[in-house]
Amino acid sequence: MQNLSIELPPVNHGDYNYSSSPKSPYNGGATISSAASCVSIGDKTSATSATLSKPNKQSGIFGASSNLINSIVGAGIIGIPYAINEAGLVAGIMLLVLVAFLTDKSLKIIVGLASFHPKLRNKDVRTFEDLAAFPFGTAGANFILLNIVSCLASLPWLLGHITEPMISCVILIPVPYLTFSLLPNRAYGAMLAYLLIIKDTIPSILGVQDRLSKTLIMIVTSFTIMLPLSMQRDMASLSITSLFSVLADIILVGFITAYSPIKETIADAGGFTRVLEEDAVNPTIFIGLGILSTAMACQHSAFIVSGSLENRTMKRWATVTGFSIGVSAVLCLLLGVAGYLGFLDETQGNVLNNFDQDNDMAKIARFLLAITMFFTYPMECFVARHVMVQLVHAGDLDATDDPSHSGEDGEEAGGFGPLNRRQSWTLGIYLMTLLPALVVDDLGPVLSFTGSLGGGCIAYMGPGLVYLGVNGDAFLSFVAGLLKQPESGGAVTASDLPLAGDANKFMTSEPAELDSIPKPVWWYLLGFPVWTKIAYVGRTNMMKKVDDANSAYETAAYDENTMVPNGREFFIAIFFICFGVLSAIAGVASNMYVQLNRDDY
Repeated sequence: MQNLSIELPPVNHGDYNYSSSPKSPYNGGATISSAASCVSIGDKTSATSATLSKPNKQSGIFGASSNLINSIVGAGIIGIPYAINEAGLVAGIMLLVLVAFLTDKSLKIIVGLASFHPKLRNKDVRTFEDLAAFPFGTAGANFILLNIVSCLASLPWLLGHITEPMISCVILIPVPYLTFSLLPNRAYGAMLAYLLIIKDTIPSILGVQDRLSKTLIMIVTSFTIMLPLSMQRDMASLSITSLFSVLADIILVGFITAYSPIKETIADAGGFTRVLEEDAVNPTIFIGLGILSTAMACQHSAFIVSGSLENRTMKRWATVTGFSIGVSAVLCLLLGVAGYLGFLDETQGNVLNNFDQDNDMAKIARFLLAITMFFTYPMECFVARHVMVQLVHAGDLDATDDPSHSGEDGEEAGGFGPLNRRQSWTLGIYLMTLLPALVVDDLGPVLSFTGSLGGGCIAYMGPGLVYLGVNGDAFLSFVAGLLKQPESGGAVTASDLPLAGDANKFMTSEPAELDSIPKPVWWYLLGFPVWTKIAYVGRTNMMKKVDDANSAYETAAYDENTMVPNGREFFIAIFFICFGVLSAIAGVASNMYVQLNRDDY
């Protein structure tokens, strides 16, 4: 066990506080041994360092950034004009900037906690669900993995927008319950949206209008392009296709910006001032927020992308997230504003449907969109496959537990017939997304429903809850200081850090002392009883995980790759939770109200 060093005062470095030290486990510092940490998920036990299959191939900053940008923009970018139409022009732009900031922050939080937090950085935490399981146990892991509430929100819409009643009885009723109960709703909703876009775009390019032909084209193209790419084992293998996808998105944004009839539409509406007066903020703002959340959400793939990054450090990961979120936000803003101003209230969920289908430039734009969908679908499939393998096989993608596996590195076994485990799950997930896409046609409500819940729970609530839970001890010390010495400020000092020589002991008040401290009115108004309860639960479970693993936390000296909490980060985490709850509840309620009272979908 290495002693902890907290002799030097913390210094600011980016978004987090660090203590100065020349050694780094990622830059030639001390070699750190890791004990396997076990996380219970349902009836399965996931050994994060023992059975979870590691990537065989990694990429640099540019490759990881290409994958992350591709994961972000995806189908969501084509729905940004629709989101601004629902939220209002001013509100939509402000929400897009806010969502981009929160997305960047959440990516730093969840990967930082798993890889660079002094309590967890040697525990080989390589998935979001395993991270959530440390402070919140099985409930935390299942919250991240399942999020099945979205099934209840989307089922009424699905049943209300079918065109073949007999097929819906056989397919649509069981499929949503099955898929949303097994797959993360963000990944599932995205894959379904990608198939729907292919169903819209490729037939329109070819001049095909009848439903049967459109469906057959979707099946053939997805089976011959999307499925083979999804069969890849490591996300680093997709870096080239992701680069082509991003380039296609950039050209697509240029097309929308150049060819949207902005001047004519604004003139017909009475001028830009009139547009601002009537559409600055709309009552359906939370529907727009749901779509924006879907467009920017990438927390579900953050660990897969960060795991593919060579020589991962906090600085390199911050470079990837900052560049990726920045590029994605600019692309979404340009396309969203131009697309909305070109069509205003007539903006459709897929803005390309607003353009004349016989226009040659519009056909080129649809072809570019199809390229993006072909190359983005596999990334979401990677996430869904990871969840299924984690749930059913404790993360063992290579089927090392199968009797037919020889034990050699790089060998894969299991599966059905000639397919191994990876290929079998990939094919199964593809079929589960294909079946609903056969009878569902519209895109906007799909993005809105999945974004309202997936964005609210995974993108906002999850990171905030995990941050408070993992840093439960430090947060309790922080709030005790607020109660005893409100003039001292919000910084977490060295006394909040682990004692040298024992990472389990903190120089802090026992939690019971909070009960004896008089509480001012602001304590209740700001919800601190809830936040301290979350911290208590997180602190307790973190200690249990140490005891269950029969080992103490193993930490190296604090350095530039150590994520240390501070007061500002605690308040940001609380904001994440509040914003997530608000966006999820209001988004679902707004969607339900609109679906019941409006017929323009």
